[in-house]
Amino acid sequence: MKILFVLTSHDKLGSTGEKTGFWLEEFAAPYYRFLDAGANITLVSPAGGQPPLDPKSKLPDFQTDATRRFEQDQPLQKTLSRTEKLARVSADDFDAVFYPGGHGPLWDLENDPDSIALIEHFYRQDKPVSAVCHAPAVLLNVTNQIGAPLIQGRKVTGFSNSEEVAVQLEKVVPFSLEDELKKRGAIYSSGSDWGSYLVQDGLLITGQNPASSEAVADAVITLLTRKPGLEE
Repeated sequence: MKILFVLTSHDKLGSTGEKTGFWLEEFAAPYYRFLDAGANITLVSPAGGQPPLDPKSKLPDFQTDATRRFEQDQPLQKTLSRTEKLARVSADDFDAVFYPGGHGPLWDLENDPDSIALIEHFYRQDKPVSAVCHAPAVLLNVTNQIGAPLIQGRKVTGFSNSEEVAVQLEKVVPFSLEDELKKRGAIYSSGSDWGSYLVQDGLLITGQNPASSEAVADAVITLLTRKPGLEE
């Protein structure tokens, strides 16, 4: 089971002067779910090297067993600091792709041509495509074989408008993820704010928020372990 993680390289939270990036729980929780299931995991980002970590995701209120495990995991921290460049990887070499969230993907991965092409290749090869929280933004500009939005008529979720308002960033983000998913014709739904909520539509798996991260990973693992030859 070979899993590709694609992380953001964007670290500026709009014009606020604050930093953003990927959200630690949304990386650590699924990473360890995949790892403990025996997966081989490769980390990439548009710029390569150390992807920016949203500093707020390291605050005490947001720590979990997975984030604490990460803080003690020096080998993983070293690997994370040396992500490969997104442009250099191929869907041919992996069984599934996973995108951790954080606000960073709204600025770079949403319209990154390498990411868009990668997702299209994964999907056309009948391989799971998964994303959590703000990372479903990576699906917005992906098209299917006839040039229509990949998510048109597909069930998805992602960080909700009410959650964006709750963190007081609705006027900072470049767009509302919920609104843009709907504009592309997606069948968007969400659960309660901050609760785990997952939507699976075939090979497309999305989670609403940080609490949904492990559920997304588990759904991908379930899909892959049903495929002959991918149990190991």
